[in-house]
Amino acid sequence: MSNIIYIGYQFKVSPLQPGVEILIAELGYAGFESFVETEEGVTAYIQKEEWNDSILEDVQILNSEEFKIDYEFNEIEQTNWNEEWEKNFNPIVVDNVCAVRAPFHEKFDTEYDIIIEPKMSFGTGHHETTHMMIQHILKNDFANKSVLDMGCGTGVLAILAEMKGAKPIDAVDYDNWCYLNSLENVESNNAQHITVIEGDASVLLGKKYDIIIANINRNILLNDLENYIACLNANGTLFLSGFYNDDIPVIEAECNKNELEFQSKLEKNNWVALEFNKS
Repeated sequence: MSNIIYIGYQFKVSPLQPGVEILIAELGYAGFESFVETEEGVTAYIQKEEWNDSILEDVQILNSEEFKIDYEFNEIEQTNWNEEWEKNFNPIVVDNVCAVRAPFHEKFDTEYDIIIEPKMSFGTGHHETTHMMIQHILKNDFANKSVLDMGCGTGVLAILAEMKGAKPIDAVDYDNWCYLNSLENVESNNAQHITVIEGDASVLLGKKYDIIIANINRNILLNDLENYIACLNANGTLFLSGFYNDDIPVIEAECNKNELEFQSKLEKNNWVALEFNKS
């Protein structure tokens, strides 16, 4: 990775929390690959070939009156990438039941212990959306259910689904780095029933699932929702996240139009994760 050129943005955020958490999540959806939190905010990295001068246009928090955010950016030849992550990646424990950690962290005394290589993929459990999706999985029955993890990122949700007894499982992401990282994490966790697929919603044609997990941004969800629902078995469950509380009406309207019934909602720092059932 040492020859890849990155653009690094140094953000100063006030107030720090939840500003930094919201900013990281929105930057992740905008295409930024990695984040290192600092005393004043966060440094975010994106490959130069993926960068353009309007990259921050859809980052809504930059226009929020609730936060003051200044930034500067420069070109960086990023070396020792994993060393940087090892210094800054902290393990998390969700509801005292599920730990998400790197291989170099001590094992937790939790029912579920997930090892994630701390690289550039989105979905380590630190973001509100991933955290809430983990909570949804923990609360629900996955035994012998067929599962789709759409926009799998690191594969963390697919891995937890298998630990909860799901099989078979498809983990899909269009991003090549996420695809490769998910393959690595599936192997690290000795998962036996997960198939990692590189692609978008077009790869779902003809497939059927009991449970679909989609932690993707609002616009992609709205665009692809019909594809997901077509793959969902009768009485199947759809978990959606990657959007704000204010986005619920448009998401729910699209689900209702496709005969899905709202079941439950989790909320964390204005991010939400919804559960629907296919009647």
